[in-house]
Amino acid sequence: MADRQNTRVLLDKRPHGEPMDDDFKIETVPVTEPGEGELLLKTLWLSLDPYMRGRMNDRKSYAPPVELGAVMVGETVCQVVVSKSDDFTAGDIVVAQVGWQSYATMAADPAVVRKVDPALGPISTALHVLGMTGRTAYFGLLRIGEPKPGETVVVAAASGAVGSIVGQVAKIKGCRAVGIAGGKEKCDYVLNELGFDAVIDRKAGNMAADLKAACPDGIDVYFENVGGEVLQAVVPLLNSGARAPICGYISQYNKKTVADVESPLDVLGSLPNPPVHRFFLQFEWIAEFKQAMLEMSGWIKEGKIKYRESVVEGIENAPATFRGLLQGRNFGKQLIKVANPD
Repeated sequence: MADRQNTRVLLDKRPHGEPMDDDFKIETVPVTEPGEGELLLKTLWLSLDPYMRGRMNDRKSYAPPVELGAVMVGETVCQVVVSKSDDFTAGDIVVAQVGWQSYATMAADPAVVRKVDPALGPISTALHVLGMTGRTAYFGLLRIGEPKPGETVVVAAASGAVGSIVGQVAKIKGCRAVGIAGGKEKCDYVLNELGFDAVIDRKAGNMAADLKAACPDGIDVYFENVGGEVLQAVVPLLNSGARAPICGYISQYNKKTVADVESPLDVLGSLPNPPVHRFFLQFEWIAEFKQAMLEMSGWIKEGKIKYRESVVEGIENAPATFRGLLQGRNFGKQLIKVANPD
C-alpha cells in the first residue's frame, strides 16, 4: 500500500460563524493494509450536506461533534480496493461514512457499508436522489407531511437536493407544489424543469406578498429547510391542521451564538394553533429504505422525478465548496468528485 496516499481534510478549529479555509487542515498520509474483517475503500464521490455545519460545533445535538484533528464526517460512494471479508469483493461499489478523505480502512459491516446497485441509476445518485437525500425528502414528506390530493405543499430551498425532490413527490401525490428559491435561474429551473405549480423568488423583495398570492387557499404542508424570513412568510398562511416536517434551517447555521439562533421549533410551537411539526431523521424508517428507493428509481425512470448535480473535483476543494453550499451557491445536490473507479 506504500504507493497509495490518503488525502484527508481534518477539522482544525471550531468555526465562529461561517467556516473558513483555515478551520480545516489538509494532510496526506500513507494508506495502510486492512486487517482481518476489514475493507480498504477508495472514495469516488463525497456528499456535502448542510448538517455538517452543526457537527463542527461543540454543542449537544442528535449526533456528537467532530473532534478537533479528526476527519470531517460525510457520506461517500466508494470502491472496495481490498477486502478481508467474505461479504465484499474487490471492485464492489458501496456507500459508507468515510468522510472527507480519499481512502479509508473500516470494518466490513454490511449494516454500515452498503452495496450500491448500479441498475437503479448512476452511482453518484446513491448519495442523493437514491440515497440519504432522497429518503429524507420521501419520508419527511410522506410520513410527517402526509400530503393529500388537492392540498398545497410549500417547499423551502426548492432547487436544492432535498427540496427539489419534495416538490416533485408532492406533485406525484396529486398536490399543488409551491417552491421558494433564490434567484431567477433557480426559480426558472423549479418552475419549468421540475414542474412545480408556482415558485417564489425570496431575493425579489416581495416574498410574503408573492407567497400569499401563490397560495390563495393557504398552506397545508410546509417542508422546512431554511428558517428565518422564509419561515416568517409561511407562518401566516398555515391552515388549521397543517403539517410541517423540519429537515433543517440553513439560514441560521452560521449564527455566532446560540442566542442568535431562531429555531423552527420555537417559531411554530409558539403559534396559537401550531401545525404538527418536528425534526426527523431518515433512519427512523430504515426498515422501509429498500422499498422507498425502488419506488424512487421507478419514478426517475418514468420521468416523474428529475435531479441536478453540482460537481466540484478534488477532495482539497471540499472546505470552499461547503462554504458555498451554506451560501446557496449550489444547484441541486452538491458533490465532490474524488476519483474515478479503477
